[in-house]
Amino acid sequence: MRIVKKLVIAIDGPAGSGKSSTARLVAEALGYRYLDTGAMYRAVALKMLEQGVDLQDSKAIEEALRDIRIDQNEKDGQVRILLNEKDVTEAIRTPEISLWVGPVSENPTVREFLVARQREMGKKGGVIVEGRDIGTVVFPDAPIKIYLTADLDERARRRVKDLNGQGVDQPEEDVRQALAQRDERDSTREHSPLSCAVDAIVLDTTELALKQQVEKIVALAREREKPKKTKKNS
Repeated sequence: MRIVKKLVIAIDGPAGSGKSSTARLVAEALGYRYLDTGAMYRAVALKMLEQGVDLQDSKAIEEALRDIRIDQNEKDGQVRILLNEKDVTEAIRTPEISLWVGPVSENPTVREFLVARQREMGKKGGVIVEGRDIGTVVFPDAPIKIYLTADLDERARRRVKDLNGQGVDQPEEDVRQALAQRDERDSTREHSPLSCAVDAIVLDTTELALKQQVEKIVALAREREKPKKTKKNS
């Protein structure tokens, strides 16, 4: 009987590089759990916004975090985000939350809280985890680390398409500028900045179809899942 080792696959990269779509499909192909860390930060941002928490008040942030429980489950083939058992999947994707999530995700107390939760959710393996500091901070020992990147114009085009699918009409140039600002903020923040792990495999997705991205990562995972052969004593 072949024993398959369930891995942790870390996927990092800037906004619009294809992390979420790729991670979901890779998880589906491998029978792994998909963990959307960005959605977790958005859920915290929603809670902070609802409670009117001052993001400069560390004590207020700590108090708010004590009452937060974030989970993920699947329903009808879709990942649903639960905040204190309430489904907030749609509520965390509004433009207002998009404005809040940057400052919230930069807060070291929030990051420490969510990193601990993410490690707990992924400790048994068999997970695809995507974000901006997964391979460098959350799971630095992950056996597979992927860094997805793409040209800024292509990322803007993809984001506009996603927004249109949600019924949001936003000029592509505005989206492009917002992504550029997010890149700058993510890569220069003091705590857990966006960076490529030294042992990560870099995939430029500018010219790659989604199917190609998925196939490359699935093939790598299948190879790494195989048990290592041991040499027999002669």
